[in-house]
Amino acid sequence: MRDSEECDVAIVGAGPFGLSIAAHLKTRGLNFRIFGKAMENWASRMPKGMMLKSDGFATSLYDPGRRHSYAKYCADHGIPYADLGLPPTAESFVDYGRAFQKALVPTLEERVVTSIEKRDAGYLMKFADGGECLSRSVIVATGLGYFGNVPPPFSGISRQLVSHSSDHHDLSIFKGRKVAVIGSGASAADTAGLLHRAGANTHLISRRPVSFGERMRLPRTLYDRIRWPTTVIGPNWRSLLLVKLPLVFHRLPLDKRLKLTRTHLSASPGYFTKDMVVGKVTMHSDLSPREAAPDENGVRLKLVDRNGFEQEFLADHVICCTGYRPDLSRLPFLSEELLSSIETVEGVPVLNTWFESSSPGLHFVGALSAPSFGPVVRFACGAEFTAARIARRLARTIRPHVMRTQKKTALALRGQ
Repeated sequence: MRDSEECDVAIVGAGPFGLSIAAHLKTRGLNFRIFGKAMENWASRMPKGMMLKSDGFATSLYDPGRRHSYAKYCADHGIPYADLGLPPTAESFVDYGRAFQKALVPTLEERVVTSIEKRDAGYLMKFADGGECLSRSVIVATGLGYFGNVPPPFSGISRQLVSHSSDHHDLSIFKGRKVAVIGSGASAADTAGLLHRAGANTHLISRRPVSFGERMRLPRTLYDRIRWPTTVIGPNWRSLLLVKLPLVFHRLPLDKRLKLTRTHLSASPGYFTKDMVVGKVTMHSDLSPREAAPDENGVRLKLVDRNGFEQEFLADHVICCTGYRPDLSRLPFLSEELLSSIETVEGVPVLNTWFESSSPGLHFVGALSAPSFGPVVRFACGAEFTAARIARRLARTIRPHVMRTQKKTALALRGQ
């Protein structure tokens, strides 16, 4: 293996977490490599025209000096921006992330990692192009792309008939077709509204009525700021504590951490989605899919209400906007041997306070780290805490090792 195919740290994934971590490692002078396409999940797995629920001030990637914020990017490119009250578009966030990458992480390698295996010297990574790389540490920052959750009634049905919301970027392919959207959260409302805009006959099917968020009253009064303090994940006191104290969250009993991760923050659609949906999309609430089967005309659903009454529904296509379920076993590049060596709880890795798993040198960030550090790391804004902490740790552990290795090499050369 050539020296050029080795490194101290490898980052798998080039979304908000991967790029922010890379920017921090670069500032600290660490020898790292990063693999993936910049903002790939955001660019290919989010529907065109979508707006983000995050406020402008919470829609950044994070370099140590905070000189490359989303606010500055918008100012430099004439994009409308406000800290509060003006939802960013997914397209502007993608463009901003790619500009961040070009400015701060120009060494990004657009290679697909197909395998990661444990070795005595670290981790051997193999790529789709046939190359290999040996790294002392690996940071998995692949986002949610592998974790789309499709409910059991739809399992086994062809993706031509049933898909997950993350499978679609361009919804115009459904123009003129009857589409059933399953779910009641932000993704479901966004997808339904954008399908209608694209010319689809759209039906939103949900177990409970869709509850849209309310527009924040601006400017914020002193009472509002005290009663509902602003945070990057929403205005309330619990969110403030979770954002400010992720290491305290890490020390909570496991059952409390899992419950908070599952239940804190509702998935309700943003207020700005309401006009796209109400009066335009046909809404069916208080219904759950019990069965689904291919039909010569599409997909035939059996829906049941809370009283147990059934009704049938026929659609050309079904899109499940039913969230994500992070699970290490769904990462195709982790070898079976490596996967079996990682301690997990409910499918996600048990991490120490430095995002390191039970396999030394192997780190996981983003949604896979949420049961360890709280809901904040489920979102792009969680990259701020994550990047700074991982970079601090690796600077302390890798640099001394490198210096010792260089010293041994120098002494060996002198003895020759």
